[in-house]
Amino acid sequence: MKVSTIIPNHRDLAVRSSSRRQPEALRLVQHHHIPDQQEICDRWNRLVEQTESPEIFLTWQWARAVEVAYGESRRPWLLLLEDENRSLAGLAALAIDASGREVSFLADTTADYCDFLSSPDFRERIVEAVLEQCANLDAHITLANLPQDSASAAALRQAAGRYGYHLFERPAYRCAQVSLPFAEQREAFKASLRGKNRRRVINAMQRFSPQLEHLHSWEQVANELPHFVQAHVARFVAGGRTSNLAHPDRQRFLEELAKLLSDAGWLRMSCLRVDGRTVAWNYGFQFAGSWFWYQPALDPGFEKSSPGAYLLTQIITAACDDPTVTVVDLGLGTESYKERFANSGRQTLHLTLTRSLAGHVRGITRYRSAQLIKRWPAGEQAIRRILRRPV
Repeated sequence: MKVSTIIPNHRDLAVRSSSRRQPEALRLVQHHHIPDQQEICDRWNRLVEQTESPEIFLTWQWARAVEVAYGESRRPWLLLLEDENRSLAGLAALAIDASGREVSFLADTTADYCDFLSSPDFRERIVEAVLEQCANLDAHITLANLPQDSASAAALRQAAGRYGYHLFERPAYRCAQVSLPFAEQREAFKASLRGKNRRRVINAMQRFSPQLEHLHSWEQVANELPHFVQAHVARFVAGGRTSNLAHPDRQRFLEELAKLLSDAGWLRMSCLRVDGRTVAWNYGFQFAGSWFWYQPALDPGFEKSSPGAYLLTQIITAACDDPTVTVVDLGLGTESYKERFANSGRQTLHLTLTRSLAGHVRGITRYRSAQLIKRWPAGEQAIRRILRRPV
């Protein structure tokens, strides 16, 4: 990939200290690609473990898969904070457009959660390093799917003004979750899955004697992916919609991600089969105590028997029996079925940082107007009629 002429591919910069508890000097190393080196991978993922909430979306494997699949449209901009011993203290996996004026999280269109990487005590340092470099470019920053409970949100609020940025923060998504912290709660939740409200779904599928398999290896998943894609696309077409799996880049991303996650032992593609035919899938993973319901798919011909709900029930049941799993994360999206299963959730934020006050005000105004229109459908129709009138 070509290196941006705006920011050198690799250079060392002095980073000012903002806390007496932290080292006086850290080195900022920049790349315009995701280094395909085991050393970088190991250092990166050790840093993920130091965050307040380790997520698979923050790993080297995820960033590498994004670059492989979307590198032509999402150019990586990787910022590493290293101490004098080359230990990694902070990391930001970003994307920058060809003009060098638009910056976002590299994984934002693919990940349920995006964040800067560091221990919470160092978060201010990596946030300030990012803002300083973006300010030098006079770049507009869009940060999607930042967890509300992340230390990064407070660090951005505190540092934005020092670098000439106006920050606008709004709620993004609430990710429904099944929280399983205690053994007693697990047993109670398993009992609820067999209760009256779930019995119809269970009975509808059990008459077919379904078989469930969780695939871990790339060789196994490679055989299922084409069927998974075909079923997902067909179901969306039947509903008059377009599946994101209709796009070759998305297919390539899931393929590359499956290879990388299977090597790390984190891949879990769950397949529900009837007479050898797969009728429901979940392209998911297990990482740091979380089992992710990331992208499900159903065979359209079997939809009336609710194989997706049955599959999710079985995944949650398996999680209740696995002491290493503390949460089943149902991910982005407000589908009603998720709330029926969930007993907790995690809120994400959408933040924009701009150096233009006028642009900042316009962004707030657009958002507030859109929210008002959503609450007043008749007003939305009136506005559309006005816009259609000839001048």
